Amino acid sequence: MEIRQITEDYSVAPQIGAGDIAAIKRAGFKSVISNRPDAEAGTVPHDAVEAAARAAGLEFRYIPVVSGAMTQADVDAQARALNELPKPVLAYCRSGARCTNLYMLVRQHYG
Repeated sequence: MEIRQITEDYSVAPQIGAGDIAAIKRAGFKSVISNRPDAEAGTVPHDAVEAAARAAGLEFRYIPVVSGAMTQADVDAQARALNELPKPVLAYCRSGARCTNLYMLVRQHYG
């Protein structure tokens, strides 16, 4: 699992699975956001990752963002999650790029 730190409180990763949650918790993360729609090819269904995260005491949000079709509603949902979730947060998608771009848009719109 490759984790890329964007800020002190926000990092991104490519697709994770339930088996990665223990390492994510050991790394100090308090919350996980899935930005990958379950319908995308190669996706681990978010409910399996969410169950493992919650069992480990981590918060979880599912904010599916279609690659190449990000909306203002996606940006708003991510901003709300980042305001509400305990930090640090790990967000994941197929490669981590969508989560990074989404974060940059949150910063542009919300500071």
